[in-house]
Amino acid sequence: MSEATVADTRRLNSKPQDLTDAYGPPSNFLEIDVYDPQTIGVGRNRFTTYEVRMKTNLPIFKLKESCVRRRYSDFEWLKNELERDSKIVVPPLPGKALKRQLPFRGDEGIFEESFIEERRAGLEQFINRIAGHPLAQNERCLHMFLQEESIDRNYIPGKV
Repeated sequence: MSEATVADTRRLNSKPQDLTDAYGPPSNFLEIDVYDPQTIGVGRNRFTTYEVRMKTNLPIFKLKESCVRRRYSDFEWLKNELERDSKIVVPPLPGKALKRQLPFRGDEGIFEESFIEERRAGLEQFINRIAGHPLAQNERCLHMFLQEESIDRNYIPGKV
């Protein structure tokens, strides 16, 4: 019979961490916050916008900090563009809440504060999952969404 081989379980030698390593800036970071929801307009022309703030040191992004206003339909546009042009599995957006849009409701529907906060958190989770994906970071539509004041829906899809 042959001898059983034992796996090598020795630890890799790593250098001790000093205070600069522990508390210095991370080597690569990408932070995206969705906050400050604002409801604009009246009646059927009423909608909510969210501020999307990005900070990064990743070299693929031309701006290291940006802050833009986006509405739910802009997030839908980004999702559709990524599904059409990229090879990544795009996570779902928070729901459309169609029942909340029905007339003659006793509450504010989609403009209810608790709903807006729930949607804001869902949009923040969505954009962070997408932007954290290495393949999505190459997509022109993501860069436009995060860094340009207005979205050119007639842009030519492609890589950055």
